Amino acid sequence: MKPDGIKVRKNSRCVELRYGEQVYALSFEFLRVWSPSAEVRGHGTGNGVLQTGKKNVGLLRIEPAGNYALKLVFDDGHDSGLYDWNYLRHVCLNHDSMWQEYLDQLEQAGASRDSLNINFKAL
Repeated sequence: MKPDGIKVRKNSRCVELRYGEQVYALSFEFLRVWSPSAEVRGHGTGNGVLQTGKKNVGLLRIEPAGNYALKLVFDDGHDSGLYDWNYLRHVCLNHDSMWQEYLDQLEQAGASRDSLNINFKAL
């Protein structure tokens, strides 16, 4: 189901999708960590790669992919996920449980949503 409207909200760092009267706000981080790309999901069941340090990821642009999907280009270089209309509707309807699943995975892995800032000293 194709959304009736799509808006990028740079200040609130989210993409709004409207289906009729219902509006869903999906953060850039959420869209990045749940990218449908093989790089994130893996090449089979259970082969996904946990995305860490994406709390402040930005969205550079959205490009149409034919009449069936959107390509999201993130400022961390990720641009290989095609978000088809069915997948976007799925993440809208399942946002809360998917977000909690991601937070649980981070906790189990001892990982963080924050980017690592490493300062190197010259020897």
